[in-house]
Amino acid sequence: MRSSPDVTPTLRPIQRLLPCAVVGLGLLLSGCAVFQSRPIPRGSLIEADDYAQLKPGVSTRGDTMDLLGSPTTRATFDDNTWIYISMTTMPTPVSFPGIRKQQVLVLNFDNGGVLRNMRTLSKADARYVGMEPDVTPTPGTKINILQQILGNVGRYNPMSNMNSTFGGSTGPMGSNNGPGHGGSGNTLP
Repeated sequence: MRSSPDVTPTLRPIQRLLPCAVVGLGLLLSGCAVFQSRPIPRGSLIEADDYAQLKPGVSTRGDTMDLLGSPTTRATFDDNTWIYISMTTMPTPVSFPGIRKQQVLVLNFDNGGVLRNMRTLSKADARYVGMEPDVTPTPGTKINILQQILGNVGRYNPMSNMNSTFGGSTGPMGSNNGPGHGGSGNTLP
């Protein structure tokens, strides 16, 4: 009789690497979830259920403090306006955190401490303030970079406050005039 040849399947190199590639891809994708930024809650974390219990004309400042705690801020010129600010930010690389969600609760009280008005504002109600690109002019002496670097040479003397007979608090030229020292260099024209 004839013996049958050994029919052992041989795996090609690609077939051997396929399970490793699947496992490696799974680990890689799960690692992305580990390092993903998480939202960061900031401010007074209040929910709609909390401030829904407040009733204008009935609730007082004490009721508000019991339900919501201290306000985030109060209006600048009106102590009867309390403001609760909450937001959820998301860290972004090389930039300011992005605001995902923002809510502002504004409560107005009368002089007797009774809640008169309540309104909520969202991110859609925000008004963004742009930066002004111009430079604000300042009066005074204009000095160049070399004067800035060499201007303080000899001005610091650790022995000046020790009532010593040597050293002094004046600069190397015997005077203490110049920018930043109240001398004639800082006067307006």
